[in-house]
Amino acid sequence: MPYVQIPKDLGRVRTKVALNLTKRQLICFGCAAAIGIPVYLLTRAPLGTEAAVLLMIGLMLPFFFLAMYEKDGQPAEKVLRNMLRARLWPGKRPYKTDNLYAYLQKGGHDIGQNKATAKAGKASAKQHPAGKKGPRR
Repeated sequence: MPYVQIPKDLGRVRTKVALNLTKRQLICFGCAAAIGIPVYLLTRAPLGTEAAVLLMIGLMLPFFFLAMYEKDGQPAEKVLRNMLRARLWPGKRPYKTDNLYAYLQKGGHDIGQNKATAKAGKASAKQHPAGKKGPRR
């Protein structure tokens, strides 16, 4: 009986168009061939075969990278765009936390309160009847 392996995550399954390649891969490989083969044929005589092949490989590698690389379901250009956007144009942080350790090193004892509320809290505690010290039983 033949055995067919079924992937666990069906969201990662891509439809194959031809030669078990996706449409994106076919386009990228076609662009690589359209650039690499003429460069090889035109530079083979002046540079020699070895240098022409190395130049052709160097020109075709970015297209192979764009065709094959995928991270977290995103193609290479989206990953690169997100990385550049995060580095060059960082957004404003909507929420900034207080550094607890820096506050404790400065000698702060009122964790999570600023100085005004801490003083107000101490003053109200002195006025409160439970805060007054009286005779102990």
